[in-house]
Amino acid sequence: MNLYELLPLFRLNRGDGGYFIDKACTVSRDLDDWDNDNVENVGIYRLQVKGRNRLGIQTVPQHDIAIHMAHAEARGEDLPVAIALGNEPIITLMGATPLLYDQLEYKMAAVMQGAPYRVVKTAKGLDVPWGSEYVLEGRLLCGQRETEGPFGEFPGYYSGCHKYPVIEIDRVSHRKDPVYDAVYVGRPWTELDFLQAMTTSAPIFLQLKTTFPEVVAVNALYTHGLVVVVSTKIRYGGFAKYVGLRVLTTTHGLGYAKVVIVVDEKVDPFDLKQVMWAISVKVNPAGDIVTIPNLAENLLDPACSPAGMVTKMIIDATTPVAPDIRGDYGEELDKPLRTDQWRTKLMALAKEMRK
Repeated sequence: MNLYELLPLFRLNRGDGGYFIDKACTVSRDLDDWDNDNVENVGIYRLQVKGRNRLGIQTVPQHDIAIHMAHAEARGEDLPVAIALGNEPIITLMGATPLLYDQLEYKMAAVMQGAPYRVVKTAKGLDVPWGSEYVLEGRLLCGQRETEGPFGEFPGYYSGCHKYPVIEIDRVSHRKDPVYDAVYVGRPWTELDFLQAMTTSAPIFLQLKTTFPEVVAVNALYTHGLVVVVSTKIRYGGFAKYVGLRVLTTTHGLGYAKVVIVVDEKVDPFDLKQVMWAISVKVNPAGDIVTIPNLAENLLDPACSPAGMVTKMIIDATTPVAPDIRGDYGEELDKPLRTDQWRTKLMALAKEMRK
């Protein structure tokens, strides 16, 4: 078996340290809770081809597979893994979504498509997506770490080299004339940023909504959600800061969200003109900016110092409400009367002139 012969590998960025597989679903189970389907994990992790049957895998503490790996290493055992390439889009999206630890990606995919999601069980008892183009079965080697990287990553910089775990591949299955699936990762905006739009914004929204039903919308599109914008109704003074703190404790926020901007419910978080207006006129840095030092962050963020640690910031760009009486906010301007009617008339006239 030779991965260099089985896979049509290629280098994505000129400075990459080797060939990377970046759109595969890696499946693992918890050796301490093997029969619990809910904690089986389907995740998207970058994989560096390091030899004919050897891969490096980027695991960070916030990833579910890191929990599986820690439990396996505490037992002194290798962790069985299966790597599926060329999958249906729905499971790829779910694998990239920061679900809770006990939320199974296959169940979420079933809900999303309105029908059971089909899987195939490997010899080691792992469930892999039905119809995958390739399935690589192997073991994440206990206690072994090797240099991995560099790789051109989503913040727009090369990630550098780090010591990461190693997977040894024992078996490869594939379809006849398989299709090799990959995604370009690089400086935003790339296809990755568009693909991640739902997988960042939606889970943060749902997790926030459970705690704060006042939340209206969440925009976590920018650079894999390193910046998150939340619009919310305000229940009382200081409420926006609590919403911001909750963002930092979501599954996504623990590893990515670095700057959280909270705006009023009438401000569209997807319209940056509105967001910048809110920041311009509603933020007094003396009381509306909160910084929290030494929080965990994905070490791919080049701003981290040291790697994996960063100061995070919450910006309260909402209108103060009692008992917060700061500022001098009177009646907010609305658009002039009949603006919509005139816009419709002018667009019709412009359309007529173009004929």
